[in-house]
Amino acid sequence: MMARDILIVDDERDICLLMSETLEDEGYSTRLAHDGPSALEAVRARCPSLVILDIWLGDSRFDGVKVLEHLMQDYPDLPVVMMSGHGTIETAVETIKKGAYDFVEKPFKMDRLLVVTKRALEATQLRQENQDLRVRSGVDSLYLEEAVLTAALKKEIKRLAPTSSRVFLTGEVGTGKSFVARLVHHYSNRAKGPFIPLSCAALKEETLATALFGCEEGGSIKIGALERAHQGTLFLDEVADLSPEVQRGLLKALQEASFTRVGGTQKVAVDVRVISSTAQDLKEAIAAGTFREDLYNRLCVSHLQVPSLRERMGDLPQLVDVFSSIAALSHGVVRLTFSPDAILALQTYSWPGNLSQLKNVVDWVYVTVNEKGLPEEGVTPDMLPFDVTNETPTLASKEDGMGRLITLPLREARQEFERDYLLAQVVRFSGNISHTANFVGMERSALHRKLKSLMIERRS
Repeated sequence: MMARDILIVDDERDICLLMSETLEDEGYSTRLAHDGPSALEAVRARCPSLVILDIWLGDSRFDGVKVLEHLMQDYPDLPVVMMSGHGTIETAVETIKKGAYDFVEKPFKMDRLLVVTKRALEATQLRQENQDLRVRSGVDSLYLEEAVLTAALKKEIKRLAPTSSRVFLTGEVGTGKSFVARLVHHYSNRAKGPFIPLSCAALKEETLATALFGCEEGGSIKIGALERAHQGTLFLDEVADLSPEVQRGLLKALQEASFTRVGGTQKVAVDVRVISSTAQDLKEAIAAGTFREDLYNRLCVSHLQVPSLRERMGDLPQLVDVFSSIAALSHGVVRLTFSPDAILALQTYSWPGNLSQLKNVVDWVYVTVNEKGLPEEGVTPDMLPFDVTNETPTLASKEDGMGRLITLPLREARQEFERDYLLAQVVRFSGNISHTANFVGMERSALHRKLKSLMIERRS
């Protein structure tokens, strides 16, 4: 577990040291400040996980309440615990109204301080997790059960996660790279820290630097993704879309473990693990001069290739089963089953949108089927979207297929049927001849000869 960073602000140095020692004994890391300006300076240097702030700081012009007001203006999500040896109910209520998480009165027992500290950090973590859930449930996000990942990929995730190395994810759009990044974070030593995703493709070039590094303007500070990910994981999705200027700033941040906010001058030190992804060929981008090779080398310490759906078509029945369960829960209806013919139709489609597209198709079926009524025999091919079934070999369309076959002599009709049937099976098993032969009940060599005689080419 990464140590949570706590800033203690009190003009009584002995009390600061006592609290620091107690908190560090519990596994936290601490920093100390003894007046208002130095407290704000410490927060500007790097936003902590929690601030423990004394109301009376020996300066009536810049007391703890004033510091709290500044913090809530620039860092509204930062939890602050106020403390005072001269506290009253009115003072406590005032600070809570101004945004403080809690108030403790001096002299306090250390057990009480530890309880309040733990609760404040847990409340902040819960709020962040709720925000993550809302993001993951959005239409542009892919929320996958771990069950949909291949066994080999899950093994690699669990091997790489506990290490501190940066991870570079490649794969087509919709393969679940963002979910893989979340799992790497989940199984890592940073799992208690934040997971901060940043979509580089979704932001305009002029706003990307601010979103990543934050900014300082007019005396106010906006915290960027890099700083929010301190002691956690930063996920840069579609990193190939970073502008040359942002690439340069990110490379420097990785080299120095610190950065400067846009418009600022002070260095911000951070401890962040970076996971990045792309669906583009970065080697081509490097050759074209649009992506820095030295940045690529920094990001790609460990590499994971996320397979396309076409490469694992044999897993499609299991994937449909998982997505069907998710859709049933989402829509609050009885779970649908997909008939073998429907699965075959899905297996013969090319899936350019990969897992994300399959999930959307299953969800679409739930919407349209519930409008028409729940079929007893399960989902059939005619209930699938037209763009999916339109790519299926002619065997899946019985009416058209039979209409064409009855116009042919028996020998040609048999050959045509065999060709459509075997084509559907070859596509179903992603071109794997051994699996196809086992299913259709032929020897592998005999199937090879038959495919050659029927002029059927294996799909890549």
